[in-house]
Amino acid sequence: MKVIITGATGMVGEGVLLECLENSTVTKVLMVNRKPSVLKHPKLEELIVSDFMKLEQHAEALKGYDACFYCAGISSVGKNEADFTYITYDTTLAFAQALASINPNMVFTYVSGSHTDSSEKGKIMWARVKGKTENALQKLSFKAEYNFRPGFMKPFKEQKNVKTIFKIIIPLFPIFFPKSSLTMEQVGQAMINAVRKGYPKSILEIQDIKELAK
Repeated sequence: MKVIITGATGMVGEGVLLECLENSTVTKVLMVNRKPSVLKHPKLEELIVSDFMKLEQHAEALKGYDACFYCAGISSVGKNEADFTYITYDTTLAFAQALASINPNMVFTYVSGSHTDSSEKGKIMWARVKGKTENALQKLSFKAEYNFRPGFMKPFKEQKNVKTIFKIIIPLFPIFFPKSSLTMEQVGQAMINAVRKGYPKSILEIQDIKELAK
């Protein structure tokens, strides 16, 4: 399996990347980053794309991949709806549309979030925008498209892109909220299994991710 990963400089993307590098099913990983990474591995290659809205300019380097694990994103804290929509919806959709035209037999996985609003009409801004993004991605011409809605995710010990607040609550959260907790290993394994085995739902909540990771 050859996979493309975005967001490797964030916690989720880094965790999924580490799982892919350890998994024997994955033979090649292409990080699509805006800035160079220091991470090196025999399976790993890097493509620098400064503007995700212009991904088609890199079509030749993106051919022949089986999956894309789209883990890039930002927090809505301090963002107005227009700015958050541009990054979360416009940029993601442009990236996915370009990939769909290059690799129509690809499986595309988007990391959304627990409590995302599929109706696009709720009061919570980030949930509406992510719901709109999920809905649009499901209409593209991929072999399959999955939307992951994880809750709290325990990172790998070797992860570097983990915020201090997460490091503080990591030991406590799974104890008090086990049904809302996942590990990055489970998230990464579930994404790999989505490509290998498929899943009957296009929207995967926490329990679905746990089931698919088995």
